[in-house]
Amino acid sequence: MIRFDNVSFAYSANSKANSLNNITLHIEKGECVLLAGASGCGKSTLLRLLNGLIPEFYEGKRTGRIFIEGRAVEGRGIYDMVGKIGTVFQNPRSQFFNVDTTSELAFGCENLALPEKQILERIDSTVKSFDIEKLMGRSIFELSGGEKQKIACASVDVLEPDVILLDEPSANMDYDGMINLRQVIKVWKKHGKTVLIAEHRMNFVWDIADRVILLEQGRIKEELNREQMDNFTEADCRKYSLRGLRQIKPEEVELGNNNILIYKTGNEENADTNAALGKENVTDQKSNDNIILLCDFSYAYKGEKELFHISSMDISENKVTAIIGTNGAGKTTFLECLCGIRRCRGTMKWHGKGYKGKQRIKQVFMVMQDPNHQLFAESVLDEVLISMKDEDEERAKDILAEMDLLEFADRHPMSLSGGQKQRVAIACAIASECPILLLDEPTSGLDYRHMLEVSDILTRLKASGKTIITVTHDTEFIEQCCDEIRSLDNLAG
Repeated sequence: MIRFDNVSFAYSANSKANSLNNITLHIEKGECVLLAGASGCGKSTLLRLLNGLIPEFYEGKRTGRIFIEGRAVEGRGIYDMVGKIGTVFQNPRSQFFNVDTTSELAFGCENLALPEKQILERIDSTVKSFDIEKLMGRSIFELSGGEKQKIACASVDVLEPDVILLDEPSANMDYDGMINLRQVIKVWKKHGKTVLIAEHRMNFVWDIADRVILLEQGRIKEELNREQMDNFTEADCRKYSLRGLRQIKPEEVELGNNNILIYKTGNEENADTNAALGKENVTDQKSNDNIILLCDFSYAYKGEKELFHISSMDISENKVTAIIGTNGAGKTTFLECLCGIRRCRGTMKWHGKGYKGKQRIKQVFMVMQDPNHQLFAESVLDEVLISMKDEDEERAKDILAEMDLLEFADRHPMSLSGGQKQRVAIACAIASECPILLLDEPTSGLDYRHMLEVSDILTRLKASGKTIITVTHDTEFIEQCCDEIRSLDNLAG
């Protein structure tokens, strides 16, 4: 189905270094192949060469030849691939063309001029397969990151392509979302689709992939067949900077494998849970001087019921607190309300003072789920400098070195990989020197090594007096550095 013959590629934005080097790879029809490796190893580049984004969107120099179903890709554009190759991107917003979900599913089929009856039949089949009936007829702008990813997958499925490319599809999904996606991939396999998955969080697809291609610095480091995959260990994962293979269920984290406690507003089960862990009720011991207290904190989209209503929630100062919850619980909106970029009801009290929305902006820096929304400068170094109250180039370079980004100081932020952009945004948060830092899925798209680096940086920021609140589905990250957890589930108005 797919053949790479000695393919190398360098982006025009960084022509001195190849993103892919001498790739020779054959993928059979109906095969499910997992592409794994550290951030920036070339996974996304390999997919872009197949779907036509290179060279139509990303310019660069390619050598070698690529064949799909025996035909060379030279002279074939993105339009020629429609209906043959479908792609789900790490950032689903980049592939939406409509404002509502139902129209988004119909859009591709309409462009292929399919009859209306056939379009409706395809949509109905896909909606049932993906179990997304509740998402139909919704505004795309009001969906969570994980819900948007489900719609992106569904919009590809309705086109019924022979080849499906997934670029970090689970980056913003909760546990249930990943299990859902796993079932969809199994259906695609059953129907004979050829599936390529570039992914860091491999545990949910490891046992259904036929083969794994391990990439390192743009080269194929190793290929694993099914037997070798079955014998792959956690130690092997660390060797290649891969995420772990153990699937950590949400309830495991809630039970506190690392004595992490969970408090749910209005839920008296806290005391029982704490007692079972041999812990006292920490909430009662906290003074108002060392907590951020949220009272009657709520938000509702116009004309809809409240997304969440928090009668009372305390967040410890100088700690790393994880905000968890299923996709659609309102986690991102909660952070946007907390930092003041969304108007909401309720108050935030800190050090005996109440802070309204505009007042919170000066105290809080938020790293968004999609870092593209907050990267504006011409270079990575300039991006960090403009986040500082007083520009200090040496300090900015030190921060970039901490984030393993110094070599990209002169690069344009938009030329970086998704994981690298995420680290640039975190570097800007550090540079801002705000006392409260909010991070929305800070480890999405990050490999194991960089997840550990982010965890270590947050731990050091905590030690320096920062209060850090992070929305995350990443249980490895929670176990690594989060002190406490708050859940937004069951807090709808």
